[in-house]
Amino acid sequence: MANHASALKRARQDEKKRLQNRTQKSAMRTEIKKVLAAVEAGDKDTAATALKTATSMLDKAGRKNQIHARQASRKVSRLNAKVKAIS
Repeated sequence: MANHASALKRARQDEKKRLQNRTQKSAMRTEIKKVLAAVEAGDKDTAATALKTATSMLDKAGRKNQIHARQASRKVSRLNAKVKAIS
């Protein structure tokens, strides 16, 4: 455990940020699942709406380094291709 005041503060900040990241990544994965479920069901309108939300969340996660920027781009591209395939 940290001993200096600055190290203790850093540890508190790290824990707070870890919990925020975990929440946001979980929400992002849920949105991705919604897109995939809509694609499986063949529901074009729901898939398009869910894709817009998922794309936004993935791009934001990439910008904040919660996931790698290229991974975010790759996931968006693959989801987009799946949604276009049912059109």
